[in-house]
Amino acid sequence: MSVVAPARPPRIELAPGLEIPRIVTGLWQVADQERGGTLLDPVAAGGAMAGYAAAGFDAFDMADHYGSAEVITGHLLTSPAGRGVRAFTKWCPPPGPMTPEVVRAGVMRSLERMRVNRIDLLQFHWWTFEHPQWLDAMLELAKLREEGLIAHIGLTNFDTAHLRVLLAEGVPVATNQVCLSLLDRRATEAMSALCLERGVKLLAYGTLGGGFLSERWVGAPEPVEVGDWSKMKYRRFIDAVGGWDALQGVLRAAKAIAHRYGVSVSNVATRWVLEQPAVAAVIVGARLGERVHRDDNLRPFAFALDDDDRARLDEAFAATRRIPGDCGDEYRKPPFLTASGDLSHHLDALPKVFHPEAMPGHGDRWRIGSGSVWEPLAGYSRAVRSGRRIVVSGTTATHGAGQVVGRGDAAAQTTWILDKIAASLSSLGGRLEDVVRTRVFVTNVADWEAVAREHGRVFGEIRPANTLVQVAALVGPHYLVEIEAEADLRESEA
Repeated sequence: MSVVAPARPPRIELAPGLEIPRIVTGLWQVADQERGGTLLDPVAAGGAMAGYAAAGFDAFDMADHYGSAEVITGHLLTSPAGRGVRAFTKWCPPPGPMTPEVVRAGVMRSLERMRVNRIDLLQFHWWTFEHPQWLDAMLELAKLREEGLIAHIGLTNFDTAHLRVLLAEGVPVATNQVCLSLLDRRATEAMSALCLERGVKLLAYGTLGGGFLSERWVGAPEPVEVGDWSKMKYRRFIDAVGGWDALQGVLRAAKAIAHRYGVSVSNVATRWVLEQPAVAAVIVGARLGERVHRDDNLRPFAFALDDDDRARLDEAFAATRRIPGDCGDEYRKPPFLTASGDLSHHLDALPKVFHPEAMPGHGDRWRIGSGSVWEPLAGYSRAVRSGRRIVVSGTTATHGAGQVVGRGDAAAQTTWILDKIAASLSSLGGRLEDVVRTRVFVTNVADWEAVAREHGRVFGEIRPANTLVQVAALVGPHYLVEIEAEADLRESEA
């Protein structure tokens, strides 16, 4: 069968007033092109972007750390060829206080580089949810949206649980940018269900697996080494799903489908992602001034997968392993599926949320406080370490000066609580893996399953002893859940 590609990519409304092509051009490879220290010529690179825009691929995705991508985009946006172009960027700050001044400075830096008065879509990335300031940052971004500096707010690499927290807080999240491909199908699970329920659109990256999901690699021997950052990253994904043989099984299935329609393996890989119900668009990377794939990027819109095609792919999927965790977990916990590999050194270097203090006269005993006015008044600590034992006090979804996070949503409150417990343990030298007991208190026993599922998300492999009970009330009218934890550090210290 031979198919005829459309002249231009179809479009979709990503958010009110924001229409884009269903393939967005990604600029992450600008950083790879510039890693030798020589920046791309912004005028020439902007001209290469103009070619994409003229062909209908007029939405571009970048970040504040993708080399000079924002600067290059600014040259395009201020030229006649930039009329109608949509530019998305990401803000990826290190964890720390997210004051209004800090958040505004981050947004203004991108505005200045891109030479615009408003960012079409500002996407936020956060390294570790133990640091609760990510919520402060998102609430401030919402204010800047109301001010007009941002048209829409998005996320990048957020998992389902923390997207739920933001939605419970009323933050107007338009999109979440996550990895989604024939190799990594996590986003089709709980993430898609929540997005479809709440009207959040997914922007999918990694669709071509760094180029491994293409004809070039069908039946090819496993490479000894790979050169560019994208392939370094997705080589780790291949290992995680079962290795080179698992990849070849997926490629053979995609090749058979591609032959049926007279398209490429990459077209099939892209089409499968585009057909996922929560996906608004896929992001396909471009190496500006080096290679152009615009014509091939139109071909996924020339055909549609049928039940036989999907069954063939499902059979290949069954021979692979699921990527561990939820969307974005590869940046926060093992296995670290990133271009640079293990990020534990980066995460360990981040400042702790709480600061331990010795308890004079009590030997090897340390405590931490959260700054709550109730701790000195009632005479308790957020957590105490005595020797190798850490005990975390009953913890509620409280943030800052009494803000209750996730009002009305027991699952969202549980997520916030477990992050605070993780931060308490980490500040005293422990880990969630050291937890041997948890106790959960709910005000409505009907919430037990939502709470239990969040507890299982965190402790599913650790499996501490656990008790869940219903109580008449917790301190404060909006609290639905309280959790306490005990940890034994013997194994981790050994």
